[in-house]
Amino acid sequence: MTLSKLFFPLFFLFLFTFPLRHASSPKKCSSYAESFIHTCGRLGVPIRFPFCGHAGFNLRCNDLNKTVIELPMSGTFLVEDINYKKQQISISDPENCLVKRLLTFNTSGSPFSNGFSVYYTFLTCPNEVLRPSWSPMSIPCLSNSTSSFFATSNSALVKTMPSSCQIVKRLAVPVNVLYENMLLEDKGFSNVINLVHLLLEWSSPNCRSCEKDFLRCGFKNKASLEVKCFADLSGNFSTGLRILIIILCSIGGITIFTTCIAMPIYHSERFVFERRQNEPIAARAPRHQPRGVVVTTGLDQSTIESYKKVELGESRRLPGTNGIICPICLSEYASKEIVRCIPECDHCFHVECIDAWLKIHGSCPMCRNSPS
Repeated sequence: MTLSKLFFPLFFLFLFTFPLRHASSPKKCSSYAESFIHTCGRLGVPIRFPFCGHAGFNLRCNDLNKTVIELPMSGTFLVEDINYKKQQISISDPENCLVKRLLTFNTSGSPFSNGFSVYYTFLTCPNEVLRPSWSPMSIPCLSNSTSSFFATSNSALVKTMPSSCQIVKRLAVPVNVLYENMLLEDKGFSNVINLVHLLLEWSSPNCRSCEKDFLRCGFKNKASLEVKCFADLSGNFSTGLRILIIILCSIGGITIFTTCIAMPIYHSERFVFERRQNEPIAARAPRHQPRGVVVTTGLDQSTIESYKKVELGESRRLPGTNGIICPICLSEYASKEIVRCIPECDHCFHVECIDAWLKIHGSCPMCRNSPS
């Protein structure tokens, strides 16, 4: 492979991947003047003010490059989404056993409060008193061989349970609004509550007016806890839009490169020579003759038939002097194929290739000598 042929794919790889590599790890945002958006992973949740150095709002990336938040009284949760306009954060349990976390869930010591809540009752029942239809609806991560754990938003259903069932806890679950209708319409036992996302809200610092006007919020200065709006254009684009712009710029760069550099190289004298060398000989024959002119420079069929024909064996050894590739069609010879050799020069070709050639030219396509 020549250097010029290797240069183009390397240029393409560099031009396309270099901006994306930097887009996946931008500079961390400032706690007082928002200028950059930070994410855990290329498509992670955008992290910006107040989740940048503000007490109680610090997020971090875990070992799996996922965004997590630490609640002082409830431990670590995955961050699924942050709505900066509504000042809401959606979280889930990384262990997929949310009900276990709900039993001790407490937002005290954090800047968050519960969002929309659905009232739930959690209870446990001995397995011997269960109906067959109840078992599939139990909470697997809290059930065992002797008892099953259940959750329901239907308080009337709880009253019909056997006396051996015990209520563990009644509490308001701050669910994400995406799950609201599904949970309210569920009047029986359900393990869906184990997979929902919790919705928390914060009221201070209040940046709703900034977000409404598509501005960025931040502290006025390093020594103040007062906030103000900043007209920072670099923070106005979502991660998806940023990546789209980068891709379009990369495509534009490739187009400019092809037009200004690659095309002149491709049409250079050396490249034209290499392409001509790789073209089949028959493809370079004149395609059109001037109208009204009859050119008869080829040989008649009887003369062509008089030239020696040979069937190739397993070794594909030619009786002539050329190699294992037909110079006309550039295909490798195969066993059992018929070749025809031209007298005097002993150059051999596929029968169908050389017959068509000699009818037009009458000379060997290799050495251009005419048979005597």
